[in-house]
This record gives sequence, structure tokens and C-alpha cells, in this order.
Amino acid sequence: MFDFIRHHQRLMQLVLLLLILPSFVFFGVQGYTSLMSSEPELVSVDGQAITLGEFDRARRAQLEQYRNALGAQFDAATFDTPALREQLLNSLIDQRTVAIAATQGRYSVSDEMLRRTIASIPAVQVDGQFSSERYRQVLAAQGMTPTAFENGLRRDLALGQVLQPIGLTARVPSQVAEKILALVTEQRTVSAKSFKASDYARDVKVSDADIKAWYDANQSRLQIPENLDVEYVVLNESAATKDIKVSDADIESFYKQNQARYGQPERRRVSHILLEIPASADEATKAKIRQTVEDLAKRAAADPKQFAALAKEFSQDSGSASQGGDLGWISRNMLVPQVEDALFKLNKGTVSGVVESPFGLHVLYITDVQPASVKPLADVNDDITTEIRKQIAADRFASMASKLTSLIYDQRDSLKPVSDALNIPILRGNGLTRAGLLSAEQRLGAAAPSESEQIILGNPKVIQTAFSNEVLKEKLNSGAIELSPDTIVALRIASVNPAQIPPLEKVSAQIRTIVTDERAMAAAKAAGEKVLEELKKSAKAETKGFEAAVVVTRQDPKSLTGEQLESVMSMPTQSLPVWAGVQGVEGYAILQLTKVEAGPVPDAAQIKQLQGQLSQAWGAAEEQAALKVLRGLYQVKMLPDAAKLIRGDLDAAKL
Repeated sequence: MFDFIRHHQRLMQLVLLLLILPSFVFFGVQGYTSLMSSEPELVSVDGQAITLGEFDRARRAQLEQYRNALGAQFDAATFDTPALREQLLNSLIDQRTVAIAATQGRYSVSDEMLRRTIASIPAVQVDGQFSSERYRQVLAAQGMTPTAFENGLRRDLALGQVLQPIGLTARVPSQVAEKILALVTEQRTVSAKSFKASDYARDVKVSDADIKAWYDANQSRLQIPENLDVEYVVLNESAATKDIKVSDADIESFYKQNQARYGQPERRRVSHILLEIPASADEATKAKIRQTVEDLAKRAAADPKQFAALAKEFSQDSGSASQGGDLGWISRNMLVPQVEDALFKLNKGTVSGVVESPFGLHVLYITDVQPASVKPLADVNDDITTEIRKQIAADRFASMASKLTSLIYDQRDSLKPVSDALNIPILRGNGLTRAGLLSAEQRLGAAAPSESEQIILGNPKVIQTAFSNEVLKEKLNSGAIELSPDTIVALRIASVNPAQIPPLEKVSAQIRTIVTDERAMAAAKAAGEKVLEELKKSAKAETKGFEAAVVVTRQDPKSLTGEQLESVMSMPTQSLPVWAGVQGVEGYAILQLTKVEAGPVPDAAQIKQLQGQLSQAWGAAEEQAALKVLRGLYQVKMLPDAAKLIRGDLDAAKL
């Protein structure tokens, strides 16, 4: 068979062509392409699709940013919620919308704008001035070339022209800022009289009949939802580092192999004079520049103390010239090879000849030298021990994770093989609902979960897995649930507790407390409202039972709660004193407003600062309004798979 195919390739190609052609006839080329591509489309913007793959790449980049920012505290599940998925998808829609607007509007960025933008970046400046060498060093440290960076920046600047002019031109009148400052700094003198519910609780009587009546009328509040008792194992750093021992020989060997990590390489304090050679320069011009540099090198070598003055006068490196050519401390692999090779051959206090690099012609001066040094082993012993333990633990964790993944499928109805093989305990957690763990009241006196149990079983990934059909209905072990890069959980259902209304005797004490609190609060409110009515009728200030008056502002509420401050600031001021009643979590309070004064007169700088902040906020709102118009113009359509993605039913990793 294979010999026939090998010797009749042209015939076989014809046969294959005849087999494929009918699919083009029925579906067309575009249909055939779509059949070959199964990547779901989430959104259509001006006829262009945003795919699940694009979303997944953006999500991975976002999670990496969070991981870098939070370190060991990072938990991927925290950021895997419907709200955050929808937020990221909307961000991609906005980016695509703006990109289409920039393309259709033919927005462009001039070379001069690009240069000014780069020069304004603090990271590429030396003493406030752009430095071409620092610019290249920073890009090299990021693994980027100037061309790639500038192309990306040019694209971003072009996109920025779509909405930024709208936001930057928004202006809020200074009168608005003055009015807001007046409201914010306005001072109101207020005193309060409290009617605490706890003071009335002692007089509340609750009978068994009251408890029974409340129980019958409020059973929905008492219902305990369906919940699970689960068995689970946790593979984490603690499990992987158990019983790891590091010998003195291992520490010494690691120290010898990694001495560069525990010392400082040789460093040199370097100054330079740079004369650039224009790309368009002819040979005569180049020779003239070289002669100038040679003369400078001779003058500097004759009197090194004059090097700084020569650099200030002649160097064309704007970043270092004003500092006498000082480049700071330089170690290996910080500068271009031509310059670095030359400077590490010089002794302290010596001046080089002419050194040529891609930036131009240099004269180098070594002002100081720090020889390489290494910390003694005793000083870094603990650090090395920790590092070795981490390396061993990382290898062990990877091996244990692989075993765990295999073992949970080898025997699907038990976690004991996993526990025995990996020497990790089987833990038990109770009261896991679809919304998290049962509250203290719902546990009916049972022990509250530990902090670690709350963190693990309260994780959305764990909850979703526990209530999946495979785990809940078929009573099988779950797969490996990765909560973070160093924490993996596997679980199985021990028992299912159906939704129930607890019997009266189990919750009678709880109901007694609830009824007592409700009646005490009602009594406090009634007492307060009675006094409030009397005060309003008297129309004069009352001090009996009121706390000492305090002056509050919208920025400084003193001891007032948010509700109380809002009430005070909304009171009419035409006729003082004036009163208001506010109910809070602790009881009822009467607030008495006796004086209103204007705050300090703001100076011009404060008004200008607030005006700028308000203008910025108004500009952002206008940008969002313009973006909404563009979304309508480009007919943004949410496709069915977008809703699945937001719910969590669509995952690119499973494709």
C-alpha cells in the first residue's frame, strides 16, 4: 500500500484534490476556513471579532501583573470573578474601538512628538536631562530595541489622539471649585443626645409564645441552605518542605558555586567626554571630530583635574555633561562592549585615549575603583540554607503534584491513597454552601471553621468544583484544584446536608436575642422620637442630656456616623436651632444644629488645584461618553459566547 502511494504521488494528489473540492463548492473558501478554526468569538466591533484566544492572552498578562505586584499574596481565584471577566472584556472592546477610530481617522505621530515624549520619560533622564546612553541601557534591561519601543510608543500615541483631546480640553469653571470648597469646609456646630437600644433591652420581656410566633413568621430567615461536608487534602509549601534537611557540605558547595551572588563585582566610577559623529558626516568631517577628541584626550591626560571642566564645555552627552561627564559607578555588562573593554583596562586616576562606540567618540576617566568583594560564608549561611530548602521543595512539590494528579484518578472514591503516598493528612470541612461556608448562626453552636479552612474552602474554585456533577452527584474525587502556584487541593464529598429549617429548640436562644434587640431598638426609637417632637415644639436650644457640642465639616465628622453627618449637613439653616433624628445600628440619636459658619477662605492655589481635579474627572466622563458614541458607531455586538465567558462557562484553557 505505502509503496503504491510513494510511487504514484501525482495520482494521489489528484484523488485528494477531488475529495476536497466538493467542500469548497458547498461551503465556499470562507466557510471552509471557519470550519478549520473553532475559536469562539465573543464580540463583534465594526465587523471584527474579539476572540476567546485574545481574551485569554489579555487575562494571562493581567494575572502576571497582579502576580508581580502581590508576590506570595497573589491568588488567581480572587481575580477570576464574573465582574472582573466582564471588566476585562469591556477593556478589550474599548481598545478595539479606539484602534478602529484611529485607523479610520488616519491619526499619525510626528517624529518630533515622538522625540519629545521619549525625552520626557524620567527613567531615561540623568539629572533631568535626556541621556541617550541611559535610554539604551533601560531598553536593553527590558529586552527591547529602540526601534521596537519607538514603534510601540508611536502606536500608543496615535491611539491616544482619539480620546485624549476630549479629556484634556474639559474645563470646570473656577466658580464651581469655589462653591465646592465652600461646601466642603463649611463648619456646623452640633450636639447629640443618644438613646441606646442596649439601655432598653433590660426592660424587654420575651415569652415562649413570642419566640414561637417569630419562628412561624420568619422561617425563611432561619433556613439553612444545602451544604456539604467534604474531605480534602492540601499540597502546599509546608507539605513539600516537611523533613527537608540541609547539610553543611551542601551549604559550602552552594556557596562556592554561587559566590557571585554573595559579593559585589568590581565597580568603577567613570566620567566621559562624548562627541557624536553625524550619520551624514563625510570622511573629512569625521577626521576633524576625531582630531578634536584626540586633543581633548591629551589635555585631560596632562591634567586630569580639568576633566570635569572639559566635559561640561565639550561633551555632547546632555545627560552627563552638566555633571562633569560623571556616569556614576559602572559594573560589567552595563555599557556597550567597546567602552566597557576600554574602561576596565584603565587604572584609577588615568585618562583613556579615543574610544569609538556606536554613540560616537569617547574619552574616559576613572575617578575611583572598588575591587570585587565576597561575603564570608558565616554571614550568608542562613540565606543559603533557605535557598537550598526552596530549591529542594520546588523539585519535591513538582514531583508530589504529579503524583497527586495521578493518584486521585487511580482510585476515584477515596483520598487515602493520596494521603498515604504523599504523607499529607486528610482534612475535613463542614458546612460548605454554594455561597461559601455557613455562618456562625447557621452552624447552630458547632465549631467555627479555622482561618486556613475558610481560605481554602471559601475559594470560588473549590466551591465550583465541590458542586460540580462529577463530585456532587457521582461522589468522585475532584481533580487537582490549583489555588495558587504553590497550593493544590483535591477533595471529595463526605456527605450532603439538604436545605432545612432547624427545629425551634435549636434556634430559640437565637430568636430570643433577635426579638429582644428588635424590641429594644423600637423602644429607643420611640423614646427618641417623643423627645424630638417636644424639642421641635419648644423652638429653643436644649442642653439637658446632650453631649458637648462639636464643630464638624464634611471632611472632619468627628464622632458622627456617616448617616448622622449626612443628616447634619442636609439640615435647613434659615432658623436655628434645628433638630433631626437618626436611627443607627446602636440605637437612635437626636442631632441639634446650633451654628453654621463659613470655613476658611481658600487661596488661589487651592481653588486651582480643585479646579484641575474636577476638570480631570469631567474630562474622563466626557471620554467615556465619546467612547459610548464610538461603540454605537462601530456597532459593538456582544455575541452569545460572551455571556458564557462572563459566567465562567467558557475557558480558553479547555479548548
